[in-house]
Amino acid sequence: MRDFRDAKAMAHSLREALKAKSVSLTHSESLELVARTLGLPNWNHLAARIESSLPPLMPAGATNSVTVTAGAGIPIVPMRDLVVFPQMVAPIFVGREKTRRAIERALATDRRVFVVTQRRSADDDPQLDALYPVGVTAAVINRVALTDGTLKLAISGLERAAVGKLVAEEFLAAEIAPIEESNGQTDKAVLLSRLVLDAYRMFANVDYSNVPPQLQARLHLPDIGDPSLLADTVAPLLPVSIEQRQQLLETSDVTARLEAILDLIKAAQKAA
Repeated sequence: MRDFRDAKAMAHSLREALKAKSVSLTHSESLELVARTLGLPNWNHLAARIESSLPPLMPAGATNSVTVTAGAGIPIVPMRDLVVFPQMVAPIFVGREKTRRAIERALATDRRVFVVTQRRSADDDPQLDALYPVGVTAAVINRVALTDGTLKLAISGLERAAVGKLVAEEFLAAEIAPIEESNGQTDKAVLLSRLVLDAYRMFANVDYSNVPPQLQARLHLPDIGDPSLLADTVAPLLPVSIEQRQQLLETSDVTARLEAILDLIKAAQKAA
């Protein structure tokens, strides 16, 4: 009997079966469906289960003896030209020694890091004052060490947080404070969600009409059920600057974030 370790093979079989019925799925969509078939909410959770079933990602001869004491900071991963949002899965490459140490600490403990964007991409050794004040906690889904020493990671954004006090470590680390969202379930937020989704589908020429409705629900395609999630799904897809994406990340009022996204979509449509 197949289990979650066979996910990619199952996803491939699913795509081939649906293709024969003139239903086209992307690789990521088929993985999302397989995750739900196995009783998990999405591919992020399934990937984490797969990763946890593999041997620990530790150098030969090393021991998993690192612990984090109460009040300790979270390892920071500075990003040069990427803003990560909650629920966003992103591949990243880490080459800086301090950041590699931060990743190893995270893998040896709870796999959590704090991902935050640099103000200046050319800065090779950014300190806290060189980073934006808001980022996201993220889970490291997997790590592959390349031959040149660079780490290739897959991370999954979790929640917004603000940078707090620097914590002394051999890598960049700090205390962080979660950011509470507001106006996420109001009638206005739901209305704005509908407007944003319709505007983005028109702008990006996205059409899910060939996917059966029941399959759309199981694939968890963007809808207006969760205005905050919809905003954070659309935001990284917009053709806007790093500064504009960062401003969206820092907007904790969901209705204000949706309004800003709608304005950016309209601006992009005019410029197209």
